[in-house]
Amino acid sequence: MTTFDDREKGFETKFALDQEQEFKAMARRNKLLGLWAAEKMGLSPESAEDYAKAVVRADFEQPGDEDVFRKIAGDFKGAGITASEGEIRSKMDELASIARDEIRAGA
Repeated sequence: MTTFDDREKGFETKFALDQEQEFKAMARRNKLLGLWAAEKMGLSPESAEDYAKAVVRADFEQPGDEDVFRKIAGDFKGAGITASEGEIRSKMDELASIARDEIRAGA
């Protein structure tokens, strides 16, 4: 194998690892987002955990964050909670950063 082949394989391995870590970070972000939303809606701790799992599952409906946003926004509306699009998206960004840091730290 040439040096170029070794470098290419190294880049492919790093890319795969980065993608796996990002997937885990987004799943963690969604769980944290679900727990945040559950707290705002006044759910019990047991119900909050179930709700957080439902938010994680919602992310598999379509690529991107829109499915998660729609779930949270719709559930807030149904519960009579007033939250702007900006507030929800800001919380999504904040929790994504926290989740990435936790994944990188091995938590």
